[in-house]
Amino acid sequence: MKPIVLLTCTMVLTLLFSGTKGAEIFLEWNVAMDWNISPVQSVQPVITINGMFPGPLINSTTNDNVHVNIFNNLDVPLLMTWNGIQQRLNSWQDGVSGTNCPIQPGTNWTYNFQMKDQIGSYSYFPSINFLKAAGGYGPIRVNNRNVILVPFDKPEEEYDLLVGDWFSQSFNTLPTTNTPPDAILINGKAGSNFESFSVTKGKTYRFRISNVGSAYSINFRIQSHQMVLVETEGSYTSQIALDSLDVHVGQSYSVLVSANQNDADYFIMAYLTQTNITTPPAGISLLHYSGSPGVISGPLPLGPNPMDKDFSVNQAKSIR
Repeated sequence: MKPIVLLTCTMVLTLLFSGTKGAEIFLEWNVAMDWNISPVQSVQPVITINGMFPGPLINSTTNDNVHVNIFNNLDVPLLMTWNGIQQRLNSWQDGVSGTNCPIQPGTNWTYNFQMKDQIGSYSYFPSINFLKAAGGYGPIRVNNRNVILVPFDKPEEEYDLLVGDWFSQSFNTLPTTNTPPDAILINGKAGSNFESFSVTKGKTYRFRISNVGSAYSINFRIQSHQMVLVETEGSYTSQIALDSLDVHVGQSYSVLVSANQNDADYFIMAYLTQTNITTPPAGISLLHYSGSPGVISGPLPLGPNPMDKDFSVNQAKSIR
């Protein structure tokens, strides 16, 4: 019987450890300045990655090995950090000053890191020289391996929302001023240049929200829709229904949104919070139902008082 026992153990171990080795993801990024994007209709440099602003999605799965070869076409040194990705015994790949030498203009560097035992929503961005205020950021997804269950039904589709404050002045003058932001960008867009997210009535969608701003917290809400919080920065949460969600600088959340309203267009809104700016800017995009006639109904959705610190603190404490 011993050979049979050994064979059974071998089969069990094979099943347990099969698939734990991740895929190899190779990316090549050209980071450059673009003077023609003008998110707030002012002449200013915007950092693009492979011509994109925001940058491309890193779509990975737990235990994948990611290799990002970055060519710095800027005229200043560059470091890219992978916000929330655990760099186990690997801190020199984290792209922050003191652990990583900057990529000098006209040179390149390859970051190598593993999404080791992680899941969830994250973002990346430049970490030095106030470059983040000029862009260069983008979304990261770490999906579950098939053998790990997700505590909610698979959504119809997933959307990445990169939300943050934006200034009309150039990034290299920000350290010498103390001006409020001129806009809140949602996926690099502001004003009447709406980003639109398409949904079908009766379906549920996952929105991965990251605050990629430089200084300000935002309150996020969707007109006539509740959100169910399901994940934050790599941890699945107790599912709670929310009318609005405070997202502070550097934070990422996932919410589920059920398309359970009449076919129409609805406002998605990001509003500055925890600030006493007299007329704070708002970021606006659209939730577009497939059967919508293209008409936006009603006023902008109201949220909590921007100076209501108790609301923000109590909401954070309620997340488990």
